[in-house]
Amino acid sequence: MTIDIPSELSAIDRKVERLTADADSGERIGVTLRRNYSAPIGDVWDAITDPTRIARWFMPVSGDLRVGGTFQLEGNAGGEILACEPPSLVRLTWGGSTSLVELSLSESDGGTVLKLDHTVPIEMAQSGAGALWVGPGWDGAVMGLGLFLAGGGIDDPVAMAASRQVQEFSQQSVHAWAAVVEASGTAKADQLAQATAISLAQFAPDLASPQGE
Repeated sequence: MTIDIPSELSAIDRKVERLTADADSGERIGVTLRRNYSAPIGDVWDAITDPTRIARWFMPVSGDLRVGGTFQLEGNAGGEILACEPPSLVRLTWGGSTSLVELSLSESDGGTVLKLDHTVPIEMAQSGAGALWVGPGWDGAVMGLGLFLAGGGIDDPVAMAASRQVQEFSQQSVHAWAAVVEASGTAKADQLAQATAISLAQFAPDLASPQGE
């Protein structure tokens, strides 16, 4: 499968912000992605909630998949399912009780808009540069979902994520997120430079050295 990397990157709207403290929590860093899909909302909802379909664009998932239950992604994060409101909202913890992910769907011109919010305490992220720990990974996920919904025939999403082509996508995704963080004013230059280097090594390991170029 050939991925149109520029088109896939530009299909995603990205936002990073520092969220002020409220009565229930302290300051948090918020990462937001939005992407439009041509598929109807019911199909997108099924693709993000049916474990059989999740494994075909993301990775295998197991657990008690209901509100109050827990889930575990194979080789990745687990958490608790906090809310599930078909066909528009899923809220869950991600790797820890204070790391929160919310997926919301809305209809738009016969298609579907997916909005993903991932927030963590400022103590965990340190600054807006913490967006680079998760943003490129979420970019890859929403791209994989799009390819799957379009009938792209992903045979092994986990293997695909490690491919040269997806690493090239991820390399550019890291720089896209770095630009968003810089524009947001939520991180110092040294924090952003360090996070960018670490994120490139994580998401595009074969391209992180001169030998990989």
